[in-house]
Amino acid sequence: MLGPEEWEVVRLSLRVGAVSMLACLPVAFAIAWVLARRSFPGKALLDAFVHLPLVLPPVVTGWALLLLFGRTGPLGSALEACCGIVFAFRWTGAALAAAVMALPLMVRAMRLSIEAVDTRLENAARTLGATPWRVFASITLPLSLPGVLAASVLGFARSLGEFGATISFVSSIPGETRTLPLAIYGAMQLPGGEAQVLRLAAVSVALALGTLVLSEWLLRRQAGGQRGL
Repeated sequence: MLGPEEWEVVRLSLRVGAVSMLACLPVAFAIAWVLARRSFPGKALLDAFVHLPLVLPPVVTGWALLLLFGRTGPLGSALEACCGIVFAFRWTGAALAAAVMALPLMVRAMRLSIEAVDTRLENAARTLGATPWRVFASITLPLSLPGVLAASVLGFARSLGEFGATISFVSSIPGETRTLPLAIYGAMQLPGGEAQVLRLAAVSVALALGTLVLSEWLLRRQAGGQRGL
């Protein structure tokens, strides 16, 4: 049984994961479509930059976010002045850090999904007079949608497990930024915290397994649909 503080950690983690995934979704899809369907100078550089968080130490990513989106950072101060949005040491900052770390996985999965769409179908629609937007809305998006949803679920799961960038950027503040990984790490530092670690770890494993199974089901569904065509 989870206590009130532990339920608060779970709710905050789900909130951060959902917001980060939804905020990342349009950006990830736009980048994935450009990488899958366009050739241009600097494409390899864009691909490398998008995947940079995968190879950088998460602490470095969190430090960079703090420099850019902290209250004295160029982007953070501008957003606070014009929109009242504050990221540093807020749950919004935890969502931002999770989104940055989930972006490479989402882009990669979406790119593979878009590349799996037969371009001959798109070309046939164009020859019949369909506009580029109609081709995208009626062919590319529906056929790649299961993969896009799978990528979104995978991004949500990655956001739930984010630790290094989050603790570097927004610290571990109870009720504000302390998500499941941060709460588990904090409980490990306390004498007699093994029971709390076990409970929170069980929740983390259950959420991770559920999201991975859902993501795999969506990918298999897309593969079955492609074979049907």
